[in-house]
Amino acid sequence: MASAMDVPQATGSQGEFRDKLVAEGLLIPSSVAGVTGQGPAFVDLRQRLDARISKLVADEGAVAMEFPPIEPRHDMESVGYLTSFPQLAGSVFAFHGEDAEALALGEQAHAHQDWSGHLQSAGIVMVPAACHPVYPALARQQVPPDGITIDTGPAWVFRHEPSDDPSRLVAFHMRELVRAGPADTVGAWRDAWRDRALQFLQSLGLPAVFDEANDPFFGRSGKVLARSQRAQKLKFEILVPVGGDHPTAVASFNAHGDHFASVFGLGPVHTACLGFGMERCVLALLFTHGTDVSQWPADVLAELS
Repeated sequence: MASAMDVPQATGSQGEFRDKLVAEGLLIPSSVAGVTGQGPAFVDLRQRLDARISKLVADEGAVAMEFPPIEPRHDMESVGYLTSFPQLAGSVFAFHGEDAEALALGEQAHAHQDWSGHLQSAGIVMVPAACHPVYPALARQQVPPDGITIDTGPAWVFRHEPSDDPSRLVAFHMRELVRAGPADTVGAWRDAWRDRALQFLQSLGLPAVFDEANDPFFGRSGKVLARSQRAQKLKFEILVPVGGDHPTAVASFNAHGDHFASVFGLGPVHTACLGFGMERCVLALLFTHGTDVSQWPADVLAELS
C-alpha cells in the first residue's frame, strides 16, 4: 500500500478544484487516495455524456460486449502488461485457509494489522483497459474479412495510480471501441475517430487539442518503448485542462499492429482502440463551464440533453 509520502499531492488550482468538487458533493472522498465516489450530479453528467457518445457511435455498426472489471491472470501475462506496466497492475487475492488461520486473519484485520499473508492469488487480475477482454473474446469467433468493431460500453477499469489529483483515479470508467480487421482499414478507422472525437469534445465547449503521446512504460527499457511508440505515431491523445497547470488526456487512440492478434490467434488482422475517460471528460466540463450546470452555455446543455 502506498504511504502518504508516496502519493502525489494535488497543488494550486488542481487542489482547489478538487476541494470545490468535494464541498459541493460532486465527488465523495475516501480514506485512500484515488478511491473516489461520485455524487448524484456527477453521475447524472457522466450518464448523459455516455448517452451522447452512444449517439455518436450509432452509425458504427459496433457489436456490444460487456465484461466484468476482472480478467484471467493468464491473459494479462500473455499480452506482456506486467512487463510494460507492473506499477499499474492490480491482482485479486482470496482466503483459502482453515478455521485457525481464519481466526488469526480476523484478529489481525480487527487490529488493522497486515493480514495479506493469509491470502493466495485467485488467478484473476483487475482489468487495466476496457479493451483487454475483447481480444480473447474475438479469438472465439471468426473476424469478418472486412473487420469488426466492438463497443465495450462504460466499463470500470483499474490502474494503481493513487493521487489527490481529481482526474487521476484508481478506478474509473472507460468507454472504448475496438476495431479488428485489415491493417489499412484499421489505421484509417483510428485516425478518423481521432478527428471525430476531437470535433465532438470541442462541440461541448472544451478547449480540446490532440497530440502524439506514449504510454507510461516502466523503467529504463520503457523509455525506449515510449520513444518508439511516438516515432511510429501509435498513440494519440486528446488533451483538455482539468484543474492543473498542464492539459490532461481525456481520450486516447491506439494502434496495436498485430500484437493482440498474434497473442490470441485472431488471424492475419490488426487491431486499434479508442477510449473516452468518462470521469475525466466530466471533470473537464465542470472545470471549463463551472460546477453549476444550470449556468452552462445553452448549446452545451442541448448537446447533453
